[in-house]
Amino acid sequence: MIDRRKFLKATAASASLAALSQYSLATPATNKVSEAAAGGFPIVISTWDFGIAANKEAWKTLAAGGRALDAVEAGVKIPEADMKNHTVGRAGYPDRDGHVTLDACIMDEFGNCGSVAAMEDIAHPISVARLVMEKTPHVMLVGDGASQFAVEQGFKREKLLTAESEKEWKKWLVKAEYSPKMNIENDQHRPGGKYNHDTIGMLALDAKGNISGACTTSGMAFKLHGRVGDSPIIGAGLYVDNEVGGATSTGVGEEVIRNVGSFLVVELMRQGLSPEDACKEAVNRIIRKKPETAKKIQVGFLAINKKGEYGAYAIQEGFSFAVCNADKQDLLIPGKSFYKDDKK
Repeated sequence: MIDRRKFLKATAASASLAALSQYSLATPATNKVSEAAAGGFPIVISTWDFGIAANKEAWKTLAAGGRALDAVEAGVKIPEADMKNHTVGRAGYPDRDGHVTLDACIMDEFGNCGSVAAMEDIAHPISVARLVMEKTPHVMLVGDGASQFAVEQGFKREKLLTAESEKEWKKWLVKAEYSPKMNIENDQHRPGGKYNHDTIGMLALDAKGNISGACTTSGMAFKLHGRVGDSPIIGAGLYVDNEVGGATSTGVGEEVIRNVGSFLVVELMRQGLSPEDACKEAVNRIIRKKPETAKKIQVGFLAINKKGEYGAYAIQEGFSFAVCNADKQDLLIPGKSFYKDDKK
């Protein structure tokens, strides 16, 4: 007869060895997605090339055995504070009325979530979103109410419209033409490139195998005052289910909202799809519904599952994502896309 106590100890030991074996797979040494997506944890992934610096900050928490939630908050605060980043945080371009409004959301392994939208005068919306999650019975605070709550929690009001952003806004006012551009990383030096809209979405899997995510943005440059995209909306810009995985998005948020994109990606992974295939199906759904619109916009999804396997897919080429694990802290991977890989 098998001794129950010995059996449980043996089972636990086997599980630990399996986790270590899985972790050893996380050694992406090149930009080949097939190698990099092998799995393992702890790990943190995020959208775009500014995700590299964000991931490095998040890794400090993960490498010390910390919680994924703490890691993603610390990580995305880096681009929020970057005065050269005009699509996220305090240096973001304003709306057409000259107001810098910020959006963010955060979600932990227990399904708790918090969000702020159209918030002004507060530099780190992701930290306010976390306090909404932890200190209120609500999920989302918006506008003046979000700013008021932030001040009550000890945040200081400050002018977010920088001299550089104000200068660009006044140039834009001359013609006041509004047309969202795609992929700031690849269009920075083209006409209108500096007006592009990108978001940082970050997903982390900590040493305990728990997932959390964060998403933050200043929204589309010169948008209508009060416009809110997908970034602060749970299920659209970000969604985490600790039994399955997490997903985040970037690009034109209206189409992500219409398809509840990040939730869709997680549910597709629940059905057995890989992270990349789940992102691809979410993108294809947008294209099938509005093929003509999809030709003119960018939407990208990034996802991770409980094994630490990850993947991404976008409408247009040019989307990239950053990966950080014990083996490599500055890996940038070009994401696959419909208009490059599937439609020549």
